[in-house]
Formats: sequence, structure tokens, C-alpha cells
Amino acid sequence: MTLASNRLAVERAVAEADLVIGAVLVPGGRAPVVITAAMVASMRPGSVIVDCAIDQGGCVEGIHETSHAEPVYEVDGVLHYAVGNIPAAVPHTSTYALTNATLPYAVALATQGVTDATATDVELAKGVNTLAGAVTNSAVAEALGRAFVPLGVTSA
Repeated sequence: MTLASNRLAVERAVAEADLVIGAVLVPGGRAPVVITAAMVASMRPGSVIVDCAIDQGGCVEGIHETSHAEPVYEVDGVLHYAVGNIPAAVPHTSTYALTNATLPYAVALATQGVTDATATDVELAKGVNTLAGAVTNSAVAEALGRAFVPLGVTSA
């Protein structure tokens, strides 16, 4: 089922769900809170809420980071799971997946250099945060209080 991404649709979906997984990412910035404490309180007892964005501050209001040793806690009958760095639970698998996903980018950077590789690959260019002393990612620049310099303006 596909739903519109608005507050009312999220409220209804959360209230009806047995499991909610919040996975909001703002590259270089804090995750926005999209699930309020009231929404969580509307869930049935025994339901579970997972906040995969906890590393970036969390997308569930009021949730706090848990650990692999103690991964859950209960509030209003709802189990909360907010382990930071979730891939650490499966290090072999996550390393293999990360390597497969990033190897083509590493090869492009090694064979073409940053300037040429990012000029031909928009997705790779989005991953460059700094170059030649300049902050080339606007969210990172804002978070650090630094000037943003577009990637094409810098010189490697």
C-alpha cells in the first residue's frame, strides 16, 4: 500500500501498525521528528517502534538511544528499539554489503581522480563533503557554521 506523506496519513498508519520503522535521513543534518510521542502512545500494547535515525538525533519524539546489550525499553505498552549503529549487530554482512556498494565509487576515484569522477557521476558528487579545504555539502557547511562552496568551484 502506498500512502501520501503527510501528518494525518502518518498518524493513522502508526495507530494501526504493529511495527513502525522510522528511517529518515538528512545527509549531514539532524533527522526531522516525524513520529510524535502522541502517535506512539496511540499504538496498541505490544506494538514495536524502531528508530533507525537515532544516529542523527532520531525521528521519533522522545525516544532515546539503546544498545545492543539492552536494545529495547517499554513506554505505554509499546516496545522502543533505538540502537545506534544497527549494522554493528551483523558486522560481517554489513561490511560485505557496504564494500559491494562503495567499491565502484572507490575505483572511479582512484582511476579518474575526484574532479573527473564527480563530473561524470552525480551520485558520487553528492557524497563529497569537503574538497581542497572547502565544505562542498550545504548541510555539513550549515551544521559546522562554515561557508558552502559548490563542488565545481573548488580545485582539487
